[in-house]
Amino acid sequence: MISIPHKAKQFLVFTIKVLIVSGAFYFIYQQLANNKQLDWEKFQALVLEKQSFGNIAIIIFLTFLNRFLEILKWQNLVTVIRKISVGEASKQVLGALTAALFTPNGIGEYAGKALYFEKSQTKKIIFLNLICNGIQMVLTILIGIFGLLFFNAKFRIITTQTVGILFIGFFSLILFLFFTKKIAIKGYSIEKLLHKINEIPKKVHQKNIMLAIGRYLVFSHQYYFLFLIFEVDVPYFLLMSAITSVYFLASSLPTFQFLDFAVKGSVAVYFFGLLGINEWIVVFISTLMWFLNTVLPVLVGSYFVLNFKPKWQP
Repeated sequence: MISIPHKAKQFLVFTIKVLIVSGAFYFIYQQLANNKQLDWEKFQALVLEKQSFGNIAIIIFLTFLNRFLEILKWQNLVTVIRKISVGEASKQVLGALTAALFTPNGIGEYAGKALYFEKSQTKKIIFLNLICNGIQMVLTILIGIFGLLFFNAKFRIITTQTVGILFIGFFSLILFLFFTKKIAIKGYSIEKLLHKINEIPKKVHQKNIMLAIGRYLVFSHQYYFLFLIFEVDVPYFLLMSAITSVYFLASSLPTFQFLDFAVKGSVAVYFFGLLGINEWIVVFISTLMWFLNTVLPVLVGSYFVLNFKPKWQP
């Protein structure tokens, strides 16, 4: 095996860090500068018109709370391996988010978090991150389905027959997974996965679920509050059903983190358009949500990436 000199390793790590941060900033710039749907002069005029200390304070607080709850989720799950501080969890979550910005469906996040731990713990960290993201996805699907059904009852996007077919398909899939749970592919099976999930203490799972519910309520109501600022007058439950439907459908589509606002925005334009909401307001709010909940954390995460010292060198 060829041995790489220590100086060369340091330079390689530094180069990777710079590339990650440079790539993140490049993609952010490209999406903000080249988005033809955004009229920045109109947006600036509206923001200046609607700005107030109270509105800004609430938006910033919800932005902080959204990411902070994610940090607490990760800190809670990592106790299975070892206890870490909120500060350490923040470095890992925000640094991994930066690394995941231009990877498909944020898979870079898994590798990013694993680098903060010993190489022997990589599989366990990837599994814990799967649990961390998985509960958020399950909530998005479950709440989104109810939101979509409520919205569909008002606007008949899909027929009752189609809804019935979807439910039959869903329950058929559950039955199929139940009866095939013991079938192993390359040593992995659903039964083995469930066994590994059950190895995690119940208290950790319970806290993870509560934090995930809290986070979902935060970012969905941040969306709702922004519509209120832009003077959108739609009944609460109807607007929330549209928001939960958008998150459900957008999360089902494979995408890159840096394209997240474009995917959500395109889905949102259709749903909120049915509510009579102006298209450019929907685009602005979707972009603003992406900026607040992805771009700002990435800016902080970039600092952690540049100051990152891996537990194991490449």
